[in-house]
Amino acid sequence: MAYFLAKTDPDTYSIDDLERDGQTEWDGVRNPAAVNAIRSMKPGDEVIIYHSGKDAAVVGLARVVSEPRPDKKDDRSWVADFKFVRRARRPVTLREVKESHKFDDWALVRMGRLSTMPAPREFMTWLRQQGAF
Repeated sequence: MAYFLAKTDPDTYSIDDLERDGQTEWDGVRNPAAVNAIRSMKPGDEVIIYHSGKDAAVVGLARVVSEPRPDKKDDRSWVADFKFVRRARRPVTLREVKESHKFDDWALVRMGRLSTMPAPREFMTWLRQQGAF
C-alpha cells in the first residue's frame, strides 16, 4: 500500500462533502507532477485529505477504490475514485509539519501549489504520533 496527499479547497470540496458523499471521483488535477501521482495510485492506497488555504491542514483520510483513468472532461488530466475513511481526530496544520523539519524535502513543504502527491510512509506514522489518526 502506498500513501498520497490530495489537497482540496474546502470551499470547493471539503472533508464534509466527501464524508456526506461517501465516495467521489477526484478530478480537476492538471499539473503534470500531480497527474503522475494520480496515475500511480492503486486501489487500496490511502489518501491523506488536506484542506488548502489560510487554515491549511490534514483533515481526513480516504482510500483509492478504482484504477486511475483519463478524465473524460479534460484530456490533460486523470482521475481516480476516493472513498471516505475517516476524519482526522484533530487537524494537523501545515505550520506543524514545517516546524517539525522532518519533511523539509517533501513536495508538501517545497512545492506549495502541487495539489496531489505521493506521501512518505513516515508522514503517516508522524500523523498518528500527532494524534491525527
